[in-house]
Amino acid sequence: MPTTTSMFSPSSIARDLVAGLVVFLVALPLCLGIALASGADLFSGLLSGIVGGLVVAVFSGSHTSVSGPAAGLTAIVAAQIAILGSFEAFLLAVAIAGIIQIGFGLAKGGALSAFFPSSVIKGLLVAIGVILILKQIPHVVGHDADPEGDMSFQQPDNENTFTELLITLAGDVHLGALVIGLLSVALLMGWDRVPKLKKSLIPAPLLVVLLGTGLSIWFSGWGKPWSIGPTHLVQIPMAASASEFIGFLRMPDFDQIGNPAIYIAAITIAVVASLETLLNLEAVDKLDPRKRNSPSSRELVAQGCGNLVCGMIGGLPVTSVIVRGSVNVGSGAKSKLSAIFHGVLLLVSVAVLPKYMNMIPLSALAAILLVTGFKLASPSTFKQMWKEGRYQFIPFIVTVVAIVMTDLLVGILVGLGIAVLFILNSNLRRPIRRVVEHHTDGDITHVELANQVSFLNRASIERLLNQAKPGSRFIIDAQGSDYIDPDVLSLIRDFKDNVAPTRKVLVNLVGFKSKYQFNDVIQFADYTTRELQEAITPDQVINILREGNERFVDGTRLNRDLGRQVMATASGQNPLAAILSCIDSRVPTELVFDLGVGDIFSVRVAGNIVGTKSLGSIEYAVGVANVKLVMVLGHTRCGAVTSSANLIDVGQGAQAATGCEHLQSIVDEIAPSVTSRLQDFEMGSRGLADLSDAEAEGVIDDIASMNVARTVNEILARSTVIREAVDRGQAKVVGAMYDVRSGIVQILDANGMPLFQETENSA
Repeated sequence: MPTTTSMFSPSSIARDLVAGLVVFLVALPLCLGIALASGADLFSGLLSGIVGGLVVAVFSGSHTSVSGPAAGLTAIVAAQIAILGSFEAFLLAVAIAGIIQIGFGLAKGGALSAFFPSSVIKGLLVAIGVILILKQIPHVVGHDADPEGDMSFQQPDNENTFTELLITLAGDVHLGALVIGLLSVALLMGWDRVPKLKKSLIPAPLLVVLLGTGLSIWFSGWGKPWSIGPTHLVQIPMAASASEFIGFLRMPDFDQIGNPAIYIAAITIAVVASLETLLNLEAVDKLDPRKRNSPSSRELVAQGCGNLVCGMIGGLPVTSVIVRGSVNVGSGAKSKLSAIFHGVLLLVSVAVLPKYMNMIPLSALAAILLVTGFKLASPSTFKQMWKEGRYQFIPFIVTVVAIVMTDLLVGILVGLGIAVLFILNSNLRRPIRRVVEHHTDGDITHVELANQVSFLNRASIERLLNQAKPGSRFIIDAQGSDYIDPDVLSLIRDFKDNVAPTRKVLVNLVGFKSKYQFNDVIQFADYTTRELQEAITPDQVINILREGNERFVDGTRLNRDLGRQVMATASGQNPLAAILSCIDSRVPTELVFDLGVGDIFSVRVAGNIVGTKSLGSIEYAVGVANVKLVMVLGHTRCGAVTSSANLIDVGQGAQAATGCEHLQSIVDEIAPSVTSRLQDFEMGSRGLADLSDAEAEGVIDDIASMNVARTVNEILARSTVIREAVDRGQAKVVGAMYDVRSGIVQILDANGMPLFQETENSA
């Protein structure tokens, strides 16, 4: 279970303060840039950053998420300000949006985050990394036409992400900013490559800012190519006095409370901000090294409180912001103290230190974001998603491309749309579990319905039922279903009542709840009947056992109605085989071969040896009950064989070693196989105790296999009834070895050799 960290834990407080400082340095230009891109006052962006730290972080349950003005909302903010006619009317919509978010969170609306595909979340992270790289390159070299924090492909200056890069490469660079930017990138990347520096409490981004500021001051006396002007520096609005600072605050226009457009804007902001928050929250949780889960509904309440405050004092809408969150995690934040501290620093910088903050060059801050982008857009992520297959990679790469080529909101919606299409396609292809069981009197198709069967599954179920061949048999099993859509029920009912009789298809309905007004319908027996036992051949029984073992190994065992089979076989039994196996708890015969009640006789004795009583049981199975197959089933790592081999190797009796009075008879039956193997030339003069664990295990498994072959021959030699049945072709006696590691059963002939080479290969 992920551990939580107290905000004031001595072991984490220093790291949180350092992370908060780094996030502050990154958030400062982003707040200003997003406000500029939104067509709002610069101060409104700073207020949102402060509220994100001092309000949202306090109420949030996330340890790593950091909130502030959202790049994904810039287009919506700009459009709504224009529609509503004033910034004050827009603030009223923001406040109402906050109230809507609080209600949504209290109603546990955060549960929607569980439905976001991981491929889209990872695509979001990588896309943000790619955008940071593309958008920050111009800022690093001093081409600052695009506002810092704008994440859209189309930019306010009528350029786009790529044309801005082309203009930059064409030579529109500032020499002083270029030097500061490149030195900053080199310092950040070099710092991370030195383990001692990376783990130190001195944050590399702080050194970058100090270095950049120092160089900027130094370059100011060097003339035009080097001197860095205000357009390449942070530009915080400066207040001459406290009253002027308070004057920056704006109040909502409550006279617009009856304007329907206000509520449309509020709902739009609430829905988009909530969606972006939930996606970003999920993405930041994936970056958290401790893999803590943030309470999503509580986060919506926290965001609602933040937007309510923003609307009341003049701030832009806030959401959880992936850029800030990723920087926070990358800086080693342990608790939400870092997010709160970043809000405190924003407040101090705006209220007390704007003059000094405005000395920081944008190229230094851009370098921090550029390196963050490289970490998010790691090539290893692309490789991982490629290995996970097209159902993961295509939604992932579409999300990346869509976000980079449009904007955050549109790209996410496109990514979610593609992911939903793939989910629907997957539901159409494999909405149910379908297993075909082969029998001599016709195949049985087991159709096991899922826990939730919606209308989305109707097409695939209809296609499956339409493929039913004349004379085939279907078992439609709803034992594991809690909900079945009425359209699907109607489809099944029509198939049973109309389609199946016309095609001479037999249908069993099993496990349907009474509320569906479906009674269990049994049109054929799905257990061993007298007719099946008489018609089947020994080789066909072997194939049934092999196919059952394949289902057991693959994890596709049939969901049998064992209770009904108990009732159906109460009046008599008609088993197909008798299996002599070891008492080992790891070899449950019916499970290993995926069999039902009444399908086999099961005889179990330590070491799967044959004695008078066990042989009598097997004779009854063949001579009276007419089974077609006798199987001696041994297994690897057999305890009975191991104990017998060790006793024989040291010349000790079973009773003397264990105190068990009747165990020696089992040892005596296994002894010929032990003696034969221990005398093998590969052993030389060594005993079992002289072998390595791997060698000893191999010898024991060889003995177990030889013991199976010997038991097969003993049964044929000592039982006239069984031998004559084999001679007439009515029965067959085979051996088999079960691998306790893989679950695979290998069928052996009387000489202990594999009967089926493909089974050996699959093992």
